[in-house]
Amino acid sequence: MVRASEGLGRPPSMTDVAAAAGVSHQTVSRVLNGSELVKDETRTRVLAAIAELGYRRNNAARLLATNRSHRIGMISAHLVLHGPSMIAVAVQNAGHKAGYDVSLVAVEDFSSQSLRDAVGRLLDEAVEAIVVAVAHRDALEQVGLLDVPVPIIVVQGVSEGQRMAVGIDQEAGARLAVEHLLDLGHRHVAHVTGPLEWVEAAQRRAGWQRAHEDRHVLPGPELAGDWSPRSGYEAGLRIAEDPDVTAVFAANDGMAMGLLYALHEKGRDVPGEISVVGFDNVPEAPYVWPALTTVDQEFSVVGRRAVELTLRALEGEPDPATELIRPTLAVRDSTAAPSS
Repeated sequence: MVRASEGLGRPPSMTDVAAAAGVSHQTVSRVLNGSELVKDETRTRVLAAIAELGYRRNNAARLLATNRSHRIGMISAHLVLHGPSMIAVAVQNAGHKAGYDVSLVAVEDFSSQSLRDAVGRLLDEAVEAIVVAVAHRDALEQVGLLDVPVPIIVVQGVSEGQRMAVGIDQEAGARLAVEHLLDLGHRHVAHVTGPLEWVEAAQRRAGWQRAHEDRHVLPGPELAGDWSPRSGYEAGLRIAEDPDVTAVFAANDGMAMGLLYALHEKGRDVPGEISVVGFDNVPEAPYVWPALTTVDQEFSVVGRRAVELTLRALEGEPDPATELIRPTLAVRDSTAAPSS
């Protein structure tokens, strides 16, 4: 298909779109910026002209004209893990819906230099704000020391009442998991932790402990993990040899799946002998055997609220605060009442 713009001998402009749609330059601008002042019929006509001409907005020209880049920066780490990768996708999707481009910089370590380098790269792109998604305690401390001319919004490792931050209530999620097991009749629920230098792993561990304290019972054994299925598998081999353990809460689904494999390998029935709960609700969770009961984090809500908070900060609201997002529990086949 030959585009109408091919006869122009240059990239199509907003003026060309306006002429093709029979509207003013200002109307095209309103459509591009998502204004609600444009009638649906007019908006449809403008969007059709944009598609026909192959028009792409000139961000450099817009920056010069408005002193606004409509670009958000994002710094993230551990994108191979489900949670960080889904948060990055959620922020990008929400940013695009709000009319902002999102520039993502991945960091491999948590040194102050690597963080400053990442911030510098984003400031070179004239970002209007920076979203930081790192849950390692040392990294978050470094973020708190940054002195930059744009708002910084934190979306991992967040605590209740924290300013300029959006997050999921990790402790509440862990309590949901453990309370579910205690309600089924289990006692002394074991826990496979994430690496405790991660704020969210420590928060999930605190939720496991608090759920037992609320019921006035002692928690079960604690085993160290590192988020990997391998560490869950190794913990599962130890748990399989402990006849007193009837339920386990794993701090993420990867470790829970490794745990399930070890229990199957050792001939321990799940959930007949041991119930298992994970955390994250990864796409594979309903399709392992048995289907995994797990805490569901609504990452799309995190992305939307992070962008909303960013826009509030850009509008001049000083240090806006937000409530933590409460997760839910997806109950499946890996949990049941303990056998007699």
